[in-house]
Amino acid sequence: DINIKEDFTFFLNNKNTIKFGLNAIHHTFDPGTISGSNFSTNSLENKYALEGAIYIQNEQKLSSKIGLKYGIRYSIFNYMGEGTSFEFDSDGDKINETYYNSWESIQFYNGFEPRLNLKYLINENNSIKTSFNRNYQYIHLLSNSTASSPTDTWIPCTNNIKPQIIDQIAAGYFKNLNNNMFEFSLELYYKNLQNQIDYRNGADIILNGEVESELVYGNGMAYGTELFIQKTTGKLKGWVSYCLSRTFRQFDEINNGNFFPARQDRIHDIAIVLMYKLNEKWSFSSSWVYNTGNAVTFPSGKYNMNGVTVPLYTERNGYRMPNYHRLDIGATCYLKKKKNRESSWNFSIYNAYNRENAYTITFRQTENENDNSMAREAIQTTLFKIVPSITYNFYFK
Repeated sequence: DINIKEDFTFFLNNKNTIKFGLNAIHHTFDPGTISGSNFSTNSLENKYALEGAIYIQNEQKLSSKIGLKYGIRYSIFNYMGEGTSFEFDSDGDKINETYYNSWESIQFYNGFEPRLNLKYLINENNSIKTSFNRNYQYIHLLSNSTASSPTDTWIPCTNNIKPQIIDQIAAGYFKNLNNNMFEFSLELYYKNLQNQIDYRNGADIILNGEVESELVYGNGMAYGTELFIQKTTGKLKGWVSYCLSRTFRQFDEINNGNFFPARQDRIHDIAIVLMYKLNEKWSFSSSWVYNTGNAVTFPSGKYNMNGVTVPLYTERNGYRMPNYHRLDIGATCYLKKKKNRESSWNFSIYNAYNRENAYTITFRQTENENDNSMAREAIQTTLFKIVPSITYNFYFK
């Protein structure tokens, strides 16, 4: 990416603050290269795009209790050459291809993104906020939930792939307690997702120069609630956050057209962070995180075809990775300050209780079975267990 961006703030008066700006980004997508000793090197064509936006926003105080923030953003996306553009029918079969020269426009998209945020101050310790936002997303992340290792791919909007459109509404209640020692918030949100993309069943995704033929298009939704409690003063500080959320997608070609959990669907997400300052020399910290495992597609069974074992897949993302959780702890020793220099030692342990969180899960034939057996077992791969570390930091003027 090559990005040019400029933002401005204009203080119109004590009740209106206007912000405006623009940006332009030139994207280069490099899908990858495959090479080996037994075959020639094969590289996929790069893809190019130019993205831009201009926006204006006003933060206005309607009264001592009501604040309003409203604005609009206009965004554009130009998918362009040099490269080859393909056209496909509904079954993913190629029906046409066209070569475009460098900087020649292939497909142009644009859209308006309105934003509205209303804040009502009940009193000095209680407030309510509501908001609406629309966003256009021109770069998409393709995730394969059946692979034994992550194969996420970034792909731009093309003549086949439309921009994703996200409409979000949210409302929240905020409260300060005990002379602002504690902060509490409860927020609800709902997202309507248009022009979602995913791989069709049985897609060929490894270094496929025509990967758009393997895609299907549909819609989705996401909703949830977020709870946050923070202690901001005293020797002991920290916060607790909890999110209960769901994310679903729907495609006519997948799961008989029924909604199914997206890969990013995490039902429960918890974080507990504590920081304790013992004195001017020592401080301690700890954090514990927990989240529901990602939705994945595992084989529900298998069958034998001409002596070859073939996995049987049923519902998309019908299974879950194991739940993820870990504890990190740390201690920092601040050394004596000098005139133009400060330094400290940090001692930390990542994953202190050595939790074996799953990175991948694969399947293999059970080792104690004979060659004619159909029995298989799941194998979990873990990347990082307990990791101690020591760090020396120094600052100077």
